[in-house]
Amino acid sequence: MSGLSSSPRLIRAGLVLMAPDTGAVSRIIALQYAPETLTREVKAQAIADGQNRSQALRLTGPASETISLDAVIDATDQLEFPDRNPDAARLGIFPALAALETLLYPTSAQLERQKAQGAAGSFEITPAETPLALFVWSAQRIVPVRLDSLQITEEFFDPNLNPIRAKLSLSMKVLSVDDLGFTHRGSGLFMAYLQAKEQLAAKAQAGTLDALGAGGLR
Repeated sequence: MSGLSSSPRLIRAGLVLMAPDTGAVSRIIALQYAPETLTREVKAQAIADGQNRSQALRLTGPASETISLDAVIDATDQLEFPDRNPDAARLGIFPALAALETLLYPTSAQLERQKAQGAAGSFEITPAETPLALFVWSAQRIVPVRLDSLQITEEFFDPNLNPIRAKLSLSMKVLSVDDLGFTHRGSGLFMAYLQAKEQLAAKAQAGTLDALGAGGLR
């Protein structure tokens, strides 16, 4: 039986990887199921307490924001139709896990390049650069991030010990103009993210002093 025509289209969250210089999209990692919770920690960048009392209300830069979420990857449905999903039948969820894990590693080519630089006596080894990652959680939240940590709990395995279900915990740092510099492609995306916050804040219903019991505040 087909679903109701009025059923809402389910939107997935995920990561979009793009080249920092050209903006070309190299990979899209869609989370199989939308996480039920999303944790965000936002910390102000301000003058240190006691450092300068005359500057207590001044901010030194954009807030530091961390996004954490839990997700599930499951190949059970795909294994019901191995002819349609040969990779799932042969490898389980290894490819999906690898797509996320490789965000935390330099590529093998970058490591080989560093090895060659060291062998040539290079004074400074060029640090490896990862693709620019965008965390997408609906059209209202598209923000440049760096995946800082990934915890994987593999729960079920097929007869060949390929994992077929896993729980993931991701922690991502939002990359601001302080991290990237104003000329970086990701900074424009961060500014759009910040401007969207400001526009939403302007729509918030304003309170009153009477509602706070502070009608005489001066």
